[in-house]
Amino acid sequence: MNESRRQERSISRGVAGSDRSDVDIAIIGAGPYGLAAAAHLRRSGREVRVFGTPLAFWRTHTPVGMLLRSPYQGSNIGDPERTYTLQAYERDSCQTMPRPIPVEQFVDYGLWFQTRAVPDLDRRSVHRVSPTQDWFQIELGGGDTVTSRRVVVAAGIGGFAHVPPEFAALDREVLSHTMHRHDLSALAEGRVAVIGGGQSALESAALLHELGAEVDVLVRAPLVRFLTEGSWKHRNPIVSKLLYAAPDVGPALASHLVARPQLYTRMSGRRQDQLATRSVRPAGAGWLRPRLDGIRVRTGVTVAEAQSEGGRVKLTGSDGVTDVYDHVLLGTGYRIDVRKYEFLDARIVARLRTLDGYPTLTADFETTVPGLHILGAPSARRFGPLMRFVAGSGFAGRVLARGVG
Repeated sequence: MNESRRQERSISRGVAGSDRSDVDIAIIGAGPYGLAAAAHLRRSGREVRVFGTPLAFWRTHTPVGMLLRSPYQGSNIGDPERTYTLQAYERDSCQTMPRPIPVEQFVDYGLWFQTRAVPDLDRRSVHRVSPTQDWFQIELGGGDTVTSRRVVVAAGIGGFAHVPPEFAALDREVLSHTMHRHDLSALAEGRVAVIGGGQSALESAALLHELGAEVDVLVRAPLVRFLTEGSWKHRNPIVSKLLYAAPDVGPALASHLVARPQLYTRMSGRRQDQLATRSVRPAGAGWLRPRLDGIRVRTGVTVAEAQSEGGRVKLTGSDGVTDVYDHVLLGTGYRIDVRKYEFLDARIVARLRTLDGYPTLTADFETTVPGLHILGAPSARRFGPLMRFVAGSGFAGRVLARGVG
């Protein structure tokens, strides 16, 4: 029996002299991974309490009008009985979900899932998770505290938005990251430089263009990549099933490895890195390509210098071209570093072993801090690219429930 299990089964005084914690397992975060984890843990008989605003990132940090890059069949939040699928939501709401799925409707589906799988959600925010003698103490908004035997962090990537150093000195009035631009309409009358060649950057550029903005896209790579959904390989159901797993993450054939994290974990580190690079490199959905007509896309260009100038921004590219913009929108992705979760006490952070910001995890998502588990995108280094997508929530919930059960 490992040390964390011995701790869990020992008699502890906790933080108030009692012989039990307030809750068996506390989950921080009510997005797809937190909700899926709660559904699986409850199915296995565990006492669970979930903290957070449901679908918070999707509701407030995703630009209005965006569509999911993930296909319909890869957008189900995982639950153990597959009761709360998109199809069930469509039947219950008497509507058909468009393809691709609008973020606003995915949020509605997520809230529908939450009211059924986790109806007792505690919407208070978590301010601090601290270690005690045997439990974790959780400080909540409003000043209340609870103790828990285990803590599952499913807090997403909102705190990891990447701002490249060349933009660090710009005034925040003329610079923003896509996660901070829920409503792009405020930029509709200006000239905007969008930085990046991934889905978030390209779709933000398309939305801005459709709102009336003059848009330039600057892409570091020599070309803009587009995913192949819509090609004959996807349209032919037999061929598509042979080449691509349902989540449709990764290239042909490799998609089946990505969809099976238990196989991914058995690969060599070199093979894992190769597969991850091919599966999640910056690219736009195939259906996005025609929406970029009329937008100037400069490839093979980095920003050599960025200066605020009279309420605008002067950008000089590595190609020597200088342009002036009203705003710079960064679609530069996220740099995961779980040590930056603000709610983690310094004593926990000091014991967290990480590699490039990703936590070292056991087979059941447990960190090097006994009793502390981390799900979602931060678990991608151990379990692969699937953990960056909603489709991975079912695997994560199932493995977590099995491991702590």
